[in-house]
Amino acid sequence: MSRSLQEIIDANPEAETFRFGDSKALSDEILGLVRSGVKTATCEAARHYGENGDAWPEVGRRDVALEWDGRPAVMIETVEVSTRRWSEMDEDFVAAQGEFRDLAHWRDAYRAYFERTGGWSEDMKIMCERFRVVEDYAEKQP
Repeated sequence: MSRSLQEIIDANPEAETFRFGDSKALSDEILGLVRSGVKTATCEAARHYGENGDAWPEVGRRDVALEWDGRPAVMIETVEVSTRRWSEMDEDFVAAQGEFRDLAHWRDAYRAYFERTGGWSEDMKIMCERFRVVEDYAEKQP
């Protein structure tokens, strides 16, 4: 029996909810990588956090990634959080994100993403998070 999002949040009141990506297709692709264990890190423009945005990730906090339609997908636990500038991204962190061939591929994809979601600049601050999957809420097929 699957649990509702409300039941999950009631049991984890500190949890934030979020979606990976900015489209259903991207969200589905990223959730597949998270579920397979290939993706263990993510990043976002720091401007999306703070007083009028999302809560900054904290080590040890568990959050719920949603399917594009709002159903709970997976619970993740933050294991590391750092901030860096666009120009400071490195191959190691890019590899942990799981969806990029190399740093150049990451730069192309994330520049386009940041431009779609509020703007890009060479000196922009980026929140970098490493995580582990705690629970997968996918319906188990018999």
